[in-house]
Amino acid sequence: MKIPAFKLASLAVLMSLMTPVAFASELVIAQTTSATAMDPGFLKEPATLVDNLFDTLVLRDANMQLQPGLATAWKALDDTTWSFPLRPGVKFSDGEPVNAQAVKFSIDRILDPANHSPTISYIRTIKSVEVSGDLEVKIHTTGPDPLLPTRMSRYPTYIVPPAYVTKVGAAEFARKPVGSGAYILKEFVPDEKVVMQANADYWRGKPAIDTVTWRPIPEATARITALLTGEVQLVDGVPADLVPALKNKPGVHLEQVKNGGLTIYLGLKNDQKPLNDVRVRQALSLALNRTAYTRDLLHGFGTPTGTMAGPKDFGYQAIPAPAQDIAKAKSLLSEAGYPQGFTLRFQAPRRYIASADVAQAIVQDLAAIGVKAELEVPEWSVYTQQVAAQKQAPMYMLAWGSTQTLDADAALYPILHSGEPYSTVSSPELDALLNSSRLTVDPARREKILQQIQDVVAQQQPLIPLYKEDALYASADNLTFSGRADARIPLFDLRLK
Repeated sequence: MKIPAFKLASLAVLMSLMTPVAFASELVIAQTTSATAMDPGFLKEPATLVDNLFDTLVLRDANMQLQPGLATAWKALDDTTWSFPLRPGVKFSDGEPVNAQAVKFSIDRILDPANHSPTISYIRTIKSVEVSGDLEVKIHTTGPDPLLPTRMSRYPTYIVPPAYVTKVGAAEFARKPVGSGAYILKEFVPDEKVVMQANADYWRGKPAIDTVTWRPIPEATARITALLTGEVQLVDGVPADLVPALKNKPGVHLEQVKNGGLTIYLGLKNDQKPLNDVRVRQALSLALNRTAYTRDLLHGFGTPTGTMAGPKDFGYQAIPAPAQDIAKAKSLLSEAGYPQGFTLRFQAPRRYIASADVAQAIVQDLAAIGVKAELEVPEWSVYTQQVAAQKQAPMYMLAWGSTQTLDADAALYPILHSGEPYSTVSSPELDALLNSSRLTVDPARREKILQQIQDVVAQQQPLIPLYKEDALYASADNLTFSGRADARIPLFDLRLK
C-alpha cells in the first residue's frame, strides 16, 4: 500500500521547513479520539487520561513491577482476605481525605449491580470491602484470588471522593471529576480538548510539567502536521503508513512498542443465527487473511494471532493465527447448511491502526466464501455506547487488552464469560474454565487452565482474534518519553527539556 503523493508532498514541505518546539511548562498531546467521560469506574474507553487524575492503591513502575500507591503495603491475611494499610495525609484536590471510607465507597459503587459498571468484570472476585480503621481496609474475596493486588493497580479501582461524588451525582462527576492524582482537571470540552493542571499538593511531589492539554485530532496527517509545526509535542497513535516519513527526521523521536497495543478481534453474537453454529464461526475465521492485513495495511506494525492474550501475559498460549483457507471455509459453510453463504451486518470503528481499511479487506475476504458483510463505520462516541449496551451489529470489530494486569485473565474473562458487559459469548464450558482460573492459587495449575481456555477459543471461535497491534508514538526531541508495555502515558514521569 503506497502513501498518497499529496500526503507525502505536504509532509515533505513541513519537514524541510519546520522543527518541533515546546514551552517548558506546557505539553500538548494529540490523540485519535476524544474522551467521552472521565469517571474512572465507568470507562468505555482506554484509561490514558484518568490515569493522571486519579490514584490506585497499587502502582506499576516502568518495569511493570507492582509498587505501593495509596496503600503503603498489602498482605494476604488468609485465603480470602487482604489487608491494605493506607498512606497518611493524602487528600483529594478538593480537600477531602483519602481514607478507608473513600476506598470502600469507590469499590462498592463498581460492585453495585444497580450501577451497571462496564468494567465490573475485572473485580468481580471482590465480595466486600471492610473499613478496619481510618487508614486501613480489608478486602474480602469470594474465593482465593492471587491477582487481587494487581487488580488494585488500574481501572476500575481508582479511588474517588465520596462526598463530592454524592453531592454532584454520577453524570456531573463524569464531566467534572475530582481525584488525588498528579494532575487536576482544569477544562473538559468533548471533541475539542482536555486540559490538566499539575497538582502542587500531590503526595509524590509536584509534577515537572505545569499544564498538559490533550487534543483529539482524528485525521492522521493532521496529527503529524501538528507535531511538525510544534502545535503538539506528543502523538499517541501514529498512522502506520506515515512511519517511514518520520524515521530519521531531526527533532522527532519515533517510539515503537512491539505488541504494546491492543488485540484486535471480531466479536460475534453467538446466540444469533447463523453465528450460533461453530462451523460458521470457524468458516469466518478461515476466510480471513490476517497476514495481508498486518503486512499491507498495518505496514508490519501488528502481529497476527490466534489468541486474545499477549506474549507478556501470565498464562499466554502461543496459538498461531489460522492461515487463510477459502476452500475449507466454503466446505464448513456447506456442512452448516449455507452453501450459498448469507448476509451479515458488520460494524468497525476508525479507532485503531488502519481499522476501517482492515474492515474493508475483511468484507472482501468474506465475499470469497459467499458471505456478504454489510459494513458500517460509526463514529467512535456512538460505537462505544452501542457496544456497552449490547446494541452493536452481530459481527463487530473491537480491541481488547490486558494492560490492567498483564495476566491472561484480563484478556479473556471480560469478553468470554457469559453475562459480562462486553461479552457476546455464552458457553458453559468456557464459563467453568474461567471461573476455575479465578479460584486457582497454584500458579502452575492456573497457567494450564488459562492456556486451556485459549485452546477452546481457538477450536470453537466464539470470537475471532485478528492481530496484536504495536503501539506507535512520535514526540518532539525535547520531551522525555518512553512507551510502556501497559500502554500508560504517566504525565508525572515526563519531562520537557
